[in-house]
Amino acid sequence: MASLKVYSVGRLARYVTESSIRNIRANLYRTSTVSYSTEEKTAESDSGDKLPGSVEECHKQIESLTSELGTLKQQLKDYEDKYKRALAEGENVRRRMLKQVEDAKSFAIQSFCKDLLDVADTLSAAAESVPEGVEGENAPAALRSLRDGLRLTRAQLTQVFSRHGLVAVSPLREKFDPNLHEALFQQEVEGAEPGTVVAVSKVGYKLHERCVRPALVGVAKGSS
Repeated sequence: MASLKVYSVGRLARYVTESSIRNIRANLYRTSTVSYSTEEKTAESDSGDKLPGSVEECHKQIESLTSELGTLKQQLKDYEDKYKRALAEGENVRRRMLKQVEDAKSFAIQSFCKDLLDVADTLSAAAESVPEGVEGENAPAALRSLRDGLRLTRAQLTQVFSRHGLVAVSPLREKFDPNLHEALFQQEVEGAEPGTVVAVSKVGYKLHERCVRPALVGVAKGSS
């Protein structure tokens, strides 16, 4: 009998506990639903307050938005223009740097070439100073060897100059060019047009179309 009572009391306690839990869950669900509905209504009412209340306000808002749109379009146009200018400037800087690098590679030996020109002048003068009489069989063998050696050395030096872009300028009977020639004197020469080079005192040189040393020349002038 006592065990039956204990069993009945246990079942009653479990039933009461389960009922309480179900009631608590139902109350929480209703509370959250009511709270969510209240917040939604508040948001809707707040958004409804921002809408224009009349046609005039609507037109004013449209004009304001149109003005803002025009301002933004103008700013976009200005930014695009600045962007294009920056691109063009960057491209110009890149081309200038490439040109400077190419010039540095091409004209890096310019000072060295200037120093060698004096050697070339001395070698040419030595080769031309050999008398013409060494052509015969009776000429001394040493003198013929010296002449041949000087001419061969001068030819090889000219080839080396040409390989590195250094070219001699000997403008005899050409039009005087102040960029490549330096006039030492003027004289009247029969049959020569005024401004024509009639004498070359010293050969000039140019390195990749840049004048390294101007040719020293005499120029014909018109009859007075």
